Amino acid sequence: MTSQKQKMELLLCGPRGFCAGVDRAIQIVVLAIKKYGAPVYVRHEIVHNKYVVEGLRNLGAIFVEELDEIPQTSQPVIFSAHGVPKSVPADAQARNMFFLDATCPLVSKVHKQAMLHNRRDRHVLLVGHKGHPEVIGTMGQLPDGACTLIETVEDADSFVPPEGLGLGFVTQTTLSVDDTSEIILRLQQRFPEIFAPAAESICYATTNRQESVKAAAPGTDMFLIVGAPNSSNSMRLVDVAQRAGAATSQLVRTRDDIPWNELAQIDTDLTIGLSAGASAPEVLISDIIEAFRERYELSVTLAETTVEDEEFMVMRDLRDVELTAADMAFVNGSA
Repeated sequence: MTSQKQKMELLLCGPRGFCAGVDRAIQIVVLAIKKYGAPVYVRHEIVHNKYVVEGLRNLGAIFVEELDEIPQTSQPVIFSAHGVPKSVPADAQARNMFFLDATCPLVSKVHKQAMLHNRRDRHVLLVGHKGHPEVIGTMGQLPDGACTLIETVEDADSFVPPEGLGLGFVTQTTLSVDDTSEIILRLQQRFPEIFAPAAESICYATTNRQESVKAAAPGTDMFLIVGAPNSSNSMRLVDVAQRAGAATSQLVRTRDDIPWNELAQIDTDLTIGLSAGASAPEVLISDIIEAFRERYELSVTLAETTVEDEEFMVMRDLRDVELTAADMAFVNGSA
């Protein structure tokens, strides 16, 4: 006689996983390999996900942290979706490298807004996390000393503006919407004349994923976010779930990271939330759902707050390359 499985309701968030910027960046690497052959060099992880990086490495991508790691070559060098300082393409040109910039268009918008503030004689305040590649890239669009990083409300309180300049702010695209709003409110209280960016800096995908998690989290026994520890938008989803009412929340990279022992301590029917950061492929989410199905009497409820239909085109140099069905499955994260 087989024992009856414990019941689990899985609240599957939507939107989740790949966003248009990540999809475009991965597509650029795949298209470049198909057009120019292997190897293709990629500066920094194209997106923050080990599964994606390993998949691209198997296709012929070589990942480096700095350009001086690349031998003299006519093969393409690709810059990651997070964006790079102006010094990086300048260095690539000096080395006669052929490069393709996979910076997310929404990150590029933040760069342009920061430069606009600077041209209009405003000191730029960048709300973000120190050391994140996107922050390094955005600050690297400006002259030294033209930008100050603000990480916390305390930073906003202690900031002393330079004399003779106005102020303008931008933000990293992958921050917590609520935390950032608090920091910006404090800046606006202290400096009523500060200029906001022309458009919201936090990207639509970050906002949408946080809103979906916020709506699904209340009353859940555990909330799992599929992503990578160095993925800012994934880590913010863990925070959002906890604050919104999940009993506990944590990051998992694959099914192997699921805290089965913690779940086993709950002897009632389970309610689990599941979402994924913008660089996590759907294939990992599907595998986690299957792992739950193997162990529990599972019902899946789609907790969808909006539908995304954004698409970002790749650069003109790569638009003549056709992708197979298998290529597209990898690009969109389903394989």
